[in-house]
Amino acid sequence: MAWRANLSRNLKELRFLYCQNSPESALTREFVHRNYKDFKTLNPKFPLLIRESTGSKPQVWARYDMGIERYVNLDDLKNEAEITAAVHALVKAADDIKI
Repeated sequence: MAWRANLSRNLKELRFLYCQNSPESALTREFVHRNYKDFKTLNPKFPLLIRESTGSKPQVWARYDMGIERYVNLDDLKNEAEITAAVHALVKAADDIKI
């Protein structure tokens, strides 16, 4: 889990989008609730954004250098480990984007 401490080195911003009360977003809400403090403790000045919007599908967006953004839909994921893997993949993708 050392990659969590490198968020601010690899990304400019990490954004979670989900609905406040839909069953599809329940796992994402729980993931954010359980992991937000850890992410912020390891990256205190890093913009970790939570966007709740009625009816929205759960997603995580990563913004890289030069305004490049990528996202992953989280509505088909079955457990917290899969969400962690999706976020980790977005962090690792920064290596492919660097110019």
